[in-house]
Amino acid sequence: MVSFYVIGTPIGNLEDITLRALRVLKEADVIICEDTRVTKRLLEKYEITAKQLSTYNEQKSGINADKVIAWLSERKNVALVSDAGTPGISDPGTFLVQKIRVAMPDVKIESVPGPSALTTALSIAGVPVHEFTFLGFLPHKKGRETLFKEITSTERTMIFYESPHRILKALESLNKFAPAKKITIARELTKIHEQIISGTAEEILKYFTENPDKIRGEFVFIVSSS
Repeated sequence: MVSFYVIGTPIGNLEDITLRALRVLKEADVIICEDTRVTKRLLEKYEITAKQLSTYNEQKSGINADKVIAWLSERKNVALVSDAGTPGISDPGTFLVQKIRVAMPDVKIESVPGPSALTTALSIAGVPVHEFTFLGFLPHKKGRETLFKEITSTERTMIFYESPHRILKALESLNKFAPAKKITIARELTKIHEQIISGTAEEILKYFTENPDKIRGEFVFIVSSS
């Protein structure tokens, strides 16, 4: 049976990959990824020579879902990886899986579990996680303020991702709408400069304003009531 694999890859430390993931990457006929330069670094570390490595992107350059479906029709096993973490979590992987399920219901779609910035951050944050809502990357403009108001009104722990150039704006909004909430920010997870910062939005905003060199990498925001 032909298979389509969704493989979790390291979010920082390249040692965070499973034996199964390495085996599947070695055996796959095609590996599709976000950025071939990033994926090549992982493959080279483990001395994996990809039979075919292609960039997947529906909107920009690279192959699209129709091309992936064509490969599967040719009985080629295809593996999907992201630059970091598990595909389908805040990236186009979900759309691709959906297209394959509709077009080729006989294809076996297998998850090869691996790291996720979401669960990694929650595991070391020390906040209530029995119930939480994950918002992914917040919208740049439309609906952004509405989400911050929702974060203010709920007792549930809320998690979202943010990029460096919007982190200060996010903290300013949290300080405006949720000044009493506990904020935990995880940055550079699993890397040498991994950092967990906790406090009110005002306290963390002050920290990053005074330490602009720390505004780099991907940020996981965790907003909790305690």
